[in-house]
Amino acid sequence: MSQLNNDLYAIIRCGIQFRGERTAPLGLKSCHISYLSRICCYPGISQDQLAQMMFINKSNVARQAAALEKGGFITRTASASDKRVLQLHPTEKAQELMPQLEQIVMQWDERIMAGLTEDEVKTVAAILEKMKANAAAWANEK
Repeated sequence: MSQLNNDLYAIIRCGIQFRGERTAPLGLKSCHISYLSRICCYPGISQDQLAQMMFINKSNVARQAAALEKGGFITRTASASDKRVLQLHPTEKAQELMPQLEQIVMQWDERIMAGLTEDEVKTVAAILEKMKANAAAWANEK
């Protein structure tokens, strides 16, 4: 495996552990931050749209949405135009937690960016944006 892949994977795994330790007392998993942030930003988003947006398998989205619904963080309702489509809506509980979840994400960003200059942070962000676009282009070709 290339060093780039090793490094990205290590950062991702450590971030999952960091967020997981902080979200567990809230009744959430690390991955739920991404789900809730998008559901709160796009109330009524369908499970399929969320899967596309997050580049995640539809069955994984369905499983995590069920867990979030069970925990009282979201509701799933059938679309008025197509009863087969489930729309996701944040509950008040989720909306109240968002500032705390955003703080967890910011803490991780600060930790991994520690020691970098402002220019280095901008450079890293620009490079990662290009890499994400390349990855998304591949995913959208499928």
